[in-house]
Amino acid sequence: MHHPRFVPPDPDKGDANTIGGYRAVHDRPAAFEGPDGLSYSVEIVADRTGDAERPWGAYLLFVRWHRTGEQGPSGHLETDFLTRGTSEREVLDDVARLPLSAVKALLDACVTAAGAGASTRRWWDAMRDDEPDAS
Repeated sequence: MHHPRFVPPDPDKGDANTIGGYRAVHDRPAAFEGPDGLSYSVEIVADRTGDAERPWGAYLLFVRWHRTGEQGPSGHLETDFLTRGTSEREVLDDVARLPLSAVKALLDACVTAAGAGASTRRWWDAMRDDEPDAS
């Protein structure tokens, strides 16, 4: 069985304040708490646009993780194309330069747009509420 290993951050690998630099420095994707109280990790994804002049686009894919109980992903959200260009590498590099604060703002916008009526409880409130009554 493969066990994750701790890799110390290496600040020489990039700017940890950008989404691409964070991944390079920490050797793992960045993660954020959404406004819904759930945890999200983020990946940069490139795909074909269907546009002959700018055939590649890149966007952010936010993987939502289970709040309690079962471990693993429970869904995802994604942005529209954030950039378009002539090569996959070009668009991935463009999005990799986004500051983490901009990525967090994009996550918040995606959660808000997708979550009309969704729970806004924080994970610790949900765990407390899910515990059997001790009285």
